[in-house]
Amino acid sequence: MTDNLIKAMQVLGSGQQPNLVEGATLTALYDALSGVSKMDDLPGLVKATYNQSGSAVSGLTAYDLEAPAKLFYPVLTPLRNMIPRVSGKGGIQANWRAITGVNTALLNAGVSEGNRGGTIAVSTQDFTAAYKGIGFESSASFEAQYAGEGFDDVRMRAQQGGLHSLMLAEERMLLAGNGSLALGTTPTPSRTAGTSGGGLSDGTYTVGCVALTADGYFRNTVAGGLVTSYVRTNADGSTDTINGGTAQKSATGTVVLSGGTAVQKITASVTAVRGAAAYAWFWGTGGVATLGAITTVPTYVITAAATGTQVISSLPSTDNSIDTLAFSGLTTLAATSGSNSYWVDLAGATLTGDGVGGIVEIDALLKSQWDVFRLNPEIMWVSSQQANDLGKKILAGNANGAFRINVDMQRGLMGGGVMVATYLNKFGMNGATEVQIRQHPFISPGTILFTQASLPYPMNDTPNVFQVRNRQDYYSIEWPRRSRQYEYGVYADEVLQLFFPPAISLLTGIAAG
Repeated sequence: MTDNLIKAMQVLGSGQQPNLVEGATLTALYDALSGVSKMDDLPGLVKATYNQSGSAVSGLTAYDLEAPAKLFYPVLTPLRNMIPRVSGKGGIQANWRAITGVNTALLNAGVSEGNRGGTIAVSTQDFTAAYKGIGFESSASFEAQYAGEGFDDVRMRAQQGGLHSLMLAEERMLLAGNGSLALGTTPTPSRTAGTSGGGLSDGTYTVGCVALTADGYFRNTVAGGLVTSYVRTNADGSTDTINGGTAQKSATGTVVLSGGTAVQKITASVTAVRGAAAYAWFWGTGGVATLGAITTVPTYVITAAATGTQVISSLPSTDNSIDTLAFSGLTTLAATSGSNSYWVDLAGATLTGDGVGGIVEIDALLKSQWDVFRLNPEIMWVSSQQANDLGKKILAGNANGAFRINVDMQRGLMGGGVMVATYLNKFGMNGATEVQIRQHPFISPGTILFTQASLPYPMNDTPNVFQVRNRQDYYSIEWPRRSRQYEYGVYADEVLQLFFPPAISLLTGIAAG
């Protein structure tokens, strides 16, 4: 039967009319099927039936993959987008000179008949900022390019990823890079015993602390321990030693708990360190202090045993806070002693509402800026924590005139929630002005940065209060082949110039609440 069936199927598949084929095709097919009593007896037909695969990547199933690949990572760079970029003129550093005061001796302007007036004194100051190279490497293998054909351009994605990474790293550096401000030795923590509110038992406890830069805060964790420095192997095989943003560790001190209960606590605090964004706390019994917390304020209440594994005695007695390959960003420049920028650390206190819709600490800063330099900050850069706290403080007081409600009569809808988008600056010659409140993705909690991008001084020859000066702006290199892969570098060579440091101000060490 099988031979006749095959013969019949061959005839039908030949495309010829059955009545023209020798052997009478229909007769052959009838003969082939005459001995079949049920479908199961048809040889091979069940095995040739295909069902939908239970997996998207098996069987004869199409793979419905939408091209190209989606980019699900944010590239938020508000400072990079806002700060002007200008071309440099060679050299190893940007240099500028400023006249910072006239008639600094406050001579009287009156003149007697026939005589000349007094000679004024003028103060000047020189500034420098060294250029720094920044960049990242990426690659795509030949096979990755072959495999992505028809779906995505892998070589383009490699370069795009390098550029996006560089832009994000540059944003962090513009905000809080530290190429100049050494944190020094962390002060020895003060230690105060408490008999309730915790979970500590009697014993002698050792306490230590390490101040951290913004980079150190974002890089380090309690579980992973502090990275004081590390060696980075570069794409060309060279190496660089990178400091981890840690100050020199403090001396340790002890405190005795003797309340006879297991609900005791220790309040530890250090004098605020200029330029520090956070503090790592170590404590324990038996003379061993273990990493247990990282805070953005210079105080911490110890209520339980430390959960980390790194001990303070294992850290080197060196200051690793300066990144020699980075330029200094706005928060670092504002915290630098002698810059004349307004800098106040709240030492773990919360912002204080004044009861009439204002914030005591912010008003003090704005008043100082006007009284001393006749400045009115334009933007207040905050973390999500401070954005939330500002709204609560402003609206919590007896502030009937502190906010307004706009009702959409056409839609007839009202939404819940309040967001404070601006802050009223009461200090200035031309009346009240508004300070924008903008959340920055990389500012550490507990820090508020105030910036002013233009100066209200006549003929100041400073169109940009701060700017990025480039020896070479962004450029991409496709390196010569050394293996079966495409290698790319994305680079820039630049520095942040802050012409007038008093135009930026900093509140730091702010506790949540």
